[in-house]
Parts: sequence; structure tokens; C-alpha cells
Amino acid sequence: MSRRFLAIAVGLCAFTTLGAALAAQQPRIVNGQVVSQPAGSALAQTFRSLVAQEADVAWIGYAVPVRDRNQTMCCWSNGDSYVSGSISSSDAPCCGSCRIEPATTGTQRAGTASAPTGPVKLEGADHMLVLIRVANRQVERVRTFSEDCEIDAGGRTVRWLEGANPADSVALLESIVNDTKERKSRVTSGALAALSQHAEPSAGAVLQRLARTHTSPAVRGDAIFWVAQLAGDKAVGTITEAIHSDPETEVKRRAVFALSQLPKDQGVPLLIDVARKNTNPAVRKQAIFWLGQSRDPRALEFFAEILK
Repeated sequence: MSRRFLAIAVGLCAFTTLGAALAAQQPRIVNGQVVSQPAGSALAQTFRSLVAQEADVAWIGYAVPVRDRNQTMCCWSNGDSYVSGSISSSDAPCCGSCRIEPATTGTQRAGTASAPTGPVKLEGADHMLVLIRVANRQVERVRTFSEDCEIDAGGRTVRWLEGANPADSVALLESIVNDTKERKSRVTSGALAALSQHAEPSAGAVLQRLARTHTSPAVRGDAIFWVAQLAGDKAVGTITEAIHSDPETEVKRRAVFALSQLPKDQGVPLLIDVARKNTNPAVRKQAIFWLGQSRDPRALEFFAEILK
């Protein structure tokens, strides 16, 4: 094989690999116009510039690596009606068409997505799509989808930012949580959920910081829930700190629920400890409830002990 032919072959292979990687991060948008541009070196600055220019309704989106490739973020309709939530087979699209705007005449119905083009993945998606709805120069909603989901944009423009840096995405989402006026739940909850799915390591630290220090009890409670999904010793520390130290009983109750979301070897002993020792009756009651739901032998032994 000549050196020239080998160089051409290597170049074609690299070009094909790069093209496949870029294509994998492009959104599958139907019933909408996609306008692409580079995310730039400062994602937040690019994003806020687009928000300031948008007097109508549009979506701004980008792709970042996802933490759990086996979790399918498909599909939630505009009304938060769940359509499909697992990877059912390797020869079918991950889900139906996900509607992000209210249904209108001629809009493709959720659940009728066309088969994706390109290679068939035997495992879950490498990236997730972060889509942010903007109306009247304000952020209205944050949503996430698996990269191979088909998105029905309801006739809206989707401004797609190519090459978004994952760490910049984490910083942007944290700023959205902190800047949202009146703590609109569909904005803050969506941003927190998106943070929890980032493969970027700084996302976990941001969730823990929001769980500890955010001024809104609702945001702290939501952040604690998503911290629990990360598991690990740092998650346990953040959750138990909230149970002991947060000034709001409702946040404490959310933290107890978060314990129930941990792996049982971690969560059940901690729930038993809360049920035994916590001085807040509402918190103890919550711990006992979730112990009952666990059906764990250690929980049954604890119940037998306190009923003697």
C-alpha cells in the first residue's frame, strides 16, 4: 500500500468518525426550523445574547455528554405526559416523537417518530439534548432529551449551539436556577434535573451547593432529590446535613425521601437512625413511612423493636 493511499484512507476514516460524532449531537427536529451556530468559548454569553434578541418564542439548545447512558430521557410531551422511558430494543428508536410545544393542527403526534437514520446503537445515547424555551426575552422552561429522540418543535425556531463545553453548560444552568424570578418550578426543576444528568464532574458539586445554600426551600428540596440520584459518600453527607440543619421542615422531609432513593445498604440504616433519633416528629414519621415502603428485613426488625 502506497503512503499516499494510506494517508487518504486514514483521512477518510477520521473524517467519517468526526462526521458521525457531529451527526450524533445534532437534534432530530421535525415541525420546526433549526438555526445552527457555534456555542463559542463562553456559552453563557452566547446564550444570553440570543435570549436578549428573542422577542417571540423560541428554543435554544445544545448537546453535552450524559452521565448515565442506560437512562433514556424519552419522551415527555408538552403536558408532561410520559410516553416511553426505557430502551426496549436495539432496532427501534428510543421513543416516540417528543412534543415541546402545545399540539396544533398538523403537528406530529407523540409516539409516531420516524426511524432514526445512521448506525444503530446497541447501547444508550452518549449525549443528551438540553433545550431551553425562551419567550419575551425570558427563560420559560428547561428540558432534556436523549440525543436520538425526535423532537416536534410545534413550528418554533430551535437555535442550536454547536460544540457546547460541558463545564460551561453546568455554569449556565446554575445561573438559570439562581437568576429565575419568582422561582418558577418548571424552570428551576428542569435545570436541576439537567444538572443531574451531566457527565461533567462539576455538576455534582453545583447540586450539593444549591442543596445547602440556595435561598428558596423549594430549590433546596429539589436539589437534594437530585443529589440522591448521584449516590456516593458526598451525596449522603449533603442529605444528612439537610435533615439535621436545614431550617425548613419541608426540606427535611424531602431529604428523608432522598435517603429512600439511595441504594438500600446506604439508605435503610440512615432512615432507621433518623426514625430513632431525630427530634422533629414530622421527620421521624417520614422516615418510618419510607422504611415501611422499603420492605427491607432491617426495617422489619426495627418495627418489631419499637412495637415491643
